[in-house]
Amino acid sequence: MSLLLRRFNFFDKEGVKDPETNQVFEKLKEINISSCASGRGQIVIADCEGMIYMINRKFQITSFKAYDIRVSHLYQLKQFNILLSVGEDEEGINPLIKVWNLDKFDKGIPLCSRICRAIPSNKPTPVTCLAVHENLNWMAVGFQNGSVVVFKGDVKSDRHSKTWTVYENQKPITGLAFRPTGKNIILFVATDNSILSINLSAKDKTTILEQFGCSLGCSVMSDSNQDHQFVIGRQDGVYFYQPDCRGPCLVIEGEKLKLEWFRGYLIIVGKESKAFLKAPIANQSMEMHTVTVCDMQNKFIAHTAPYPDVVDVLSEWGSLYVLSGDRKLYQLQEKDTQTKLEMLFKKNNYTLAISLARSQQYDQEGLIDIFTQYGDHLYGKGDHDGAIDQYIKTIGKLEASYVIRKFLDSQRIHNLTKYLQALHKAQMATEEHTTLLLNCYTKLKDVSKLDEFIMTKDREVDFDVETAIKVCRQAGYYEHALFLAEKHGKHEWYLRIQLEKIKDYQKALQYIGNLEFAEADDNLKKYGKMLMSEIPDQTTELLKKLCTDYRPSNRLLVDQSDLDGSVPRIQKASAEEFIHIFVNNSAKLTEFLEYMIKTKPNSPSLLYNTLLELYLHDIVHEGGDMEAKNEKQRRTLDLLQNPDANYDLDQALVLCQMNNFKAGILFLYEKAQLYQQILRYHMEHNEIPHVIDTCKKFGQHDPQLWVQALSYFAKKEESCKSQLMEVLSNIDKRNLLPPLLVIETLAHNSTATLSIIKDYIIRRLQLENDQIAEDERLIRQYREDTEKKRKQIEELKTTAKIFQNSKCSICSHPLELPSVHFLCEPHSFHQHCLESYAENDTECPVCLPENRKIMDIIRAQEQSRDLHESFHNQLERSQDGFSVVADYFGRGVFNKVS
Repeated sequence: MSLLLRRFNFFDKEGVKDPETNQVFEKLKEINISSCASGRGQIVIADCEGMIYMINRKFQITSFKAYDIRVSHLYQLKQFNILLSVGEDEEGINPLIKVWNLDKFDKGIPLCSRICRAIPSNKPTPVTCLAVHENLNWMAVGFQNGSVVVFKGDVKSDRHSKTWTVYENQKPITGLAFRPTGKNIILFVATDNSILSINLSAKDKTTILEQFGCSLGCSVMSDSNQDHQFVIGRQDGVYFYQPDCRGPCLVIEGEKLKLEWFRGYLIIVGKESKAFLKAPIANQSMEMHTVTVCDMQNKFIAHTAPYPDVVDVLSEWGSLYVLSGDRKLYQLQEKDTQTKLEMLFKKNNYTLAISLARSQQYDQEGLIDIFTQYGDHLYGKGDHDGAIDQYIKTIGKLEASYVIRKFLDSQRIHNLTKYLQALHKAQMATEEHTTLLLNCYTKLKDVSKLDEFIMTKDREVDFDVETAIKVCRQAGYYEHALFLAEKHGKHEWYLRIQLEKIKDYQKALQYIGNLEFAEADDNLKKYGKMLMSEIPDQTTELLKKLCTDYRPSNRLLVDQSDLDGSVPRIQKASAEEFIHIFVNNSAKLTEFLEYMIKTKPNSPSLLYNTLLELYLHDIVHEGGDMEAKNEKQRRTLDLLQNPDANYDLDQALVLCQMNNFKAGILFLYEKAQLYQQILRYHMEHNEIPHVIDTCKKFGQHDPQLWVQALSYFAKKEESCKSQLMEVLSNIDKRNLLPPLLVIETLAHNSTATLSIIKDYIIRRLQLENDQIAEDERLIRQYREDTEKKRKQIEELKTTAKIFQNSKCSICSHPLELPSVHFLCEPHSFHQHCLESYAENDTECPVCLPENRKIMDIIRAQEQSRDLHESFHNQLERSQDGFSVVADYFGRGVFNKVS
């Protein structure tokens, strides 16, 4: 047999021994075997004498008589312990089908649940093959005359059973098989000259699959690993068939006698050309057969060996058993997967090892080890491209550094790049891997790969973005770095590259204007000074927007929230936090502050203070253009006089004083009610008319201004005589100073002559004389009143008082007895009127209010006299006289008694 597949020895061959004698199993030696089957934990053998033998796992044989003459066919179901047999009980062609229930026994033998004849169209012909569906509802029998009869119904019984011929041909039927899956019941039929499929569920629809057939026994149904295909063996190879078409073909040349299927393996029994002399039977030669085990999934031969005249190949108990012509059993035990892999490793056949491991459902870690070994093998051979392909398959399990170290050589940079790309695609890359991959791209100057890795918009990110930005920035690929930063919202990186490397300030500012409020605020604080020095106009405009009502530039003016009618949220930054970025551009700072103050009159005091300082600075450093200087002074004064201006008064005053801004100083003095400072300012600058004007304007608020003006003019020359006289006139009018103090003040000035104060002294002396005369008059009057009161008191004590009132002083009606009379006016009252209106009967109700006032004054004088004495005593004894004075002042001692 010529094979075009690689050969391996993955099965161990040994002869079966009898467990009882530990000798070669020879219990089948005398049996004339006609058919074999296996399944359900036993091997079943039939002979030409009608006996059926069942061999269990301990190779113990039980038998029973199934037919009177012989057994021709056996069929063991896999899912049920049901055995079907075809044989003859009578001479001639009279085949019977018997169904044996191996779970039930009748008189020591399995129960025969059904017997039926197998004769197509009443034409006796030998049975060639038998097939049963695992659902126990279908059975097919092939005959030598080319007929196929199908039994529908319960296989175990004759009830409800239907029989019909589904196919007729001139050539004998060589193979039958039911396709076990799918809704449709498919029956494959093989003859000497054709292969066909019959759909029993579709009124026996027949499909011719091939115009050549196979020999008897050279067909088998594969398992699920090969999608339940019908397999036939021919001289030139092995063919696979689906229900509607032919499948693949495997070239395995040589004459084939039998096909079997075992765990994904195709078992082929073929002829061996060499003759073999059987030792126990002399002069009897036996034809040699070859048993070949083919792995159909991985396309290799797992075992091949010669056997004398193979009767059948059976699979049971996890092994293959070969029944040879000398009636010996040979066991083929499959090696474990690890052993098979080691054999493949020794031959460096890693591709096949990987395929084998996958077909054996090898665990992932085991596969990784194979990939690693394969990669190391290829790397050692110098096949770096192949090695890297294998290493890529280990991603996620094998440490990436193990691979990277092998390919760090600059000559292997293409392989390293490929591995790093796969590492990122598997999302197993770290920052270092991203850095290394981008460095590979930049060293190779492979811009297309770099674009593919970075610039693809819809690409799923499988790397650390910041690391990629750093590497691109360092390598000079600023466009890629900017793309990543913008796409992934790395605002700081975008601005750093734009401002520090590319120096495209316009784009940087535009990018900031598209950010959300918080990011725009932070980045303008960070980069505002640089932007202001390069593009001051655009930066100032963005700051105006940021500090009033900010919206990103790329956002619609009317968004969904506005359409919904909700109140839009105003976002604005604190303008005072951006003053520092104008450090080298006072003109733009002035423009910004003026805009803010105009837009928001309630701006913080820092804005007003800074703007005032800028105005004053411009005034001081203004050139010879008086018109421009006057305009700036007017603008500064307007700011100070603005009632909404929220500047700090003290700081503004200091600024005006530092810059000698007279109008501002005087306005702020007046605003702060510092009238004496206004007067002193004019005095220091010898502005004599303004001194008088200040006293006139603010004298009513602070009369002491005239006193200070007197001292000021007293020191001036005689030219200020008129102003001095005006000051003396106001001091005299308001009685601000005693004449003596006025004279003492003027006495320090040698220029102040008597003629200046002559009229003032005469007027003051005349007033004092008038006051003295008035005081003397009051003294005389008080003495006369006192003497008169004393006489009245004496009369009341010594003489009788005549009451002549005829009317009541309360009701004004004529007096009637009883009545009450008082000595005061005298006043008289009805007794009942006095009791009704008077508080008591000892005081006159009419005189009571006036008397109470006088008594209160007397008591207050007496109390004050005592307090004054106590006050003076404590003041003399106390070391802290001020505390004593403050205490008595709080108690009202110094209040004027009324």
